Amino acid sequence: MSADLRSRYLGLELKNPIVAAASPMTSTIESLKRLEDAGIAAVVLPSLFEEQLEHEEMATHNLMLSGTEMSPEASGFFPEMQNYNTGADKYLKLIAEAKKALSVPVIPSLNGHTPGGWTQIAKRLEDAGADAIELNIYFLATGLDDTSAEIEKRYVDLVASVSSIVSIPVAVKVSPYFSAMANMAGRLAGAGASGLVLFNRFVQPDILLEELEIAPHLVLSSSDELRLALRWIAILRGRVNASLAATGGAHTPEDALKLLLAGADCVMVASSLLRKGPKHVAALVSGIEKWMTQHEYISVEQMKGSLSQQSCPDPEAFERTNYMKALTSYTSEFV
Repeated sequence: MSADLRSRYLGLELKNPIVAAASPMTSTIESLKRLEDAGIAAVVLPSLFEEQLEHEEMATHNLMLSGTEMSPEASGFFPEMQNYNTGADKYLKLIAEAKKALSVPVIPSLNGHTPGGWTQIAKRLEDAGADAIELNIYFLATGLDDTSAEIEKRYVDLVASVSSIVSIPVAVKVSPYFSAMANMAGRLAGAGASGLVLFNRFVQPDILLEELEIAPHLVLSSSDELRLALRWIAILRGRVNASLAATGGAHTPEDALKLLLAGADCVMVASSLLRKGPKHVAALVSGIEKWMTQHEYISVEQMKGSLSQQSCPDPEAFERTNYMKALTSYTSEFV
C-alpha cells in the first residue's frame, strides 16, 4: 500500500507537498502546465511588484491629464484612477488563464513594502480566481533612524491591510533577519496571516570591477541553505496558528523529507526546477513516497512535524546546544 502524500497548506488540500515557488518557471501557461503534468501540487506565480503598479498608474495618470491645462473643465471627463485599468491587467489575465488551464491551486505573489494603495490590488487578485495570495514583503532597513519596532509594525500593518481586503488565505513570505523571529511569527499570524513562507531569499548586489558599476547578482540556492528554514519551521511548528512553507535549498527528496519532518506543510522549489526542469517534480515526489514506504509512514500528515522542537527527543538541538556542539566538534587537518 502506497503512502498518502496529501498535505494541507493554507486550508487547501494539496495532492503532495511539493509546490512551485515564484520564478520564471511559473510565468507562462505553457510552463505551468508542464509543471502540473510532472506532478506539482500548487503553483506560486511570479511577483507583481508595488513599483510596477505605482509606475504604471502614474504614467496613465499623466497621460490622462495631458492637455487638460488648456481647459480645466476637461479633467472632469476622465475616470478616477481607482477605476482605470493599468498594467496589472496582464497579471490578472495570467491568474484567470492559469485557473482555467490547471486543476491545482494558483497562488499569485504580491511584492511590496510601503503602506499604500497598491495593497488594494489584492481584491482584484481574488476576483481573478486566486486560491490564496502570497504577500512577499521585501524591505531593507538602511536608514539610521529606522528602528526594529517600526519595521516590525510595518510588516504587521501590511499583513493586516491585505488580509482585511480578501476572504482567501494570505501567506506571508518573510525575511529571516528579525531579532525575535518567534514573536514576529506569532504577530503576523495574529494580524491575519494564514501561513508563513520561510524564508525570503534576498538578491545581493555585486560590483563589476571593469565597468565600476553596481549590478544585481542572482545565485541559485544549494541544499546547504535549507537548514535555516528547517530550524525555524521546527521551532514554530505547533506554536503559531499558521501553515508553514519551506523555501530555499530543497533540491532532493531527502531535503524535502527533512523539512517535512521538521514541520513544513509544503516544500517550495524554484532553483532545482530552473536547473533540472519540470521533470524534477516527479523525481521529488517519487523519492518522498519511496522513503515513506520504507520507513512505514502511512501519510505525509502523520510524518509532518514528528521531529519538530516540540516532538523530537532533544528540543535543545535547535537552540544554543546545537551551536556549541557544532563549533567544538569541527575538525580540520590544519588545526
